[in-house]
Amino acid sequence: MLEIKIEKTTSPKPLPAADNPLKFGTIFTDHMFIMNYETGKGWHNARIVPYQPIVLEPSAMVFHYGQEMFEGLKAYKAADGRVLLFRPDMNAKRTNHTNERLCIPQIPEEDFVDAVKAIVKIDEAWIPTKPDTSLYIRPFIIATDPFLGVRPSDTYQFIIILSPVGPYYPEGLDPVKIWIEDDYVRAIRGGIGEAKTGGNYVASMAAQLKAHEEGYSQVLWLDGVEREYIEEVGAMNIFFKINGTVITPMLNGSILPGITRNSVIALCKEWGIPVEERRVSVGELYEAAKNGAMEEVFGTGTAAVISPVSHLRFKDHVLQVKDGGIGELSQKLYDTVSGLQRGQIADTRDWVVEVK
Repeated sequence: MLEIKIEKTTSPKPLPAADNPLKFGTIFTDHMFIMNYETGKGWHNARIVPYQPIVLEPSAMVFHYGQEMFEGLKAYKAADGRVLLFRPDMNAKRTNHTNERLCIPQIPEEDFVDAVKAIVKIDEAWIPTKPDTSLYIRPFIIATDPFLGVRPSDTYQFIIILSPVGPYYPEGLDPVKIWIEDDYVRAIRGGIGEAKTGGNYVASMAAQLKAHEEGYSQVLWLDGVEREYIEEVGAMNIFFKINGTVITPMLNGSILPGITRNSVIALCKEWGIPVEERRVSVGELYEAAKNGAMEEVFGTGTAAVISPVSHLRFKDHVLQVKDGGIGELSQKLYDTVSGLQRGQIADTRDWVVEVK
């Protein structure tokens, strides 16, 4: 069990009003978790303190060389008052996978989960209970050495902040329109595409702006070599249901291994739905949409959970998915994953962890 010092705020902020829409990522709770790392000393001084600015020197390496990572998960309040997390062990594993790629020290997985539980428990009152709301949890690690030069830092901070949120997309569960990007590239194999780090997201912003200007919610990225094969959406993994089979791009080193993705694949297999993890070309999607074989398209991720897709645009071609509505499988997956997360469905897979 991680030993954590606790300093509670003496000036608590007012909780959001009942009619507050909880726009994603705009409101933050009273406290934050911090733990330091130093070469030769390891991770130490785990503490919960009042939410406050981070004080770093202008020469801190995170500002200059981008040595940082982050995670995202959520806490939910069940109808019976329990506070629940969904597969936090997977976030801990993915954190260390990212850390390995970015030369950041590993964090013991149990310490990661203990830290998440502790900060959520302290700010439990901030967990919203309205439908489609939750407490978003943002763990992140930054390199803090005051040094100009390219090498791994010798010091780091592991920090967790919390934010009560509504739906990630303004559309909620309503289907979104996706822009298939054929100019910019997000990542290639051998790069950092499979790591959860800010560089992957800033690389997507130019295309994201272009998509928004054309009325599309998100960008669907193609592979960076052949510019032909589907990879992932900016904030989601992507799935296609074609002729009764669920197809998703295989993890190839440039795609983030999503936790919701993993859960959806497991559920589909349990339900007897064929699942293929393989390369998927734009041409295959175009043909499937044209001949009516494209039954559903949906994205998966912590922020949106399941996000149905109504239209795909590639160059001058706009592909509508069936009637543009929510598919039967998309709805079932959303209901199941959300039901598990909120304690409305019995957990038979040990995916749900209670914060006590």
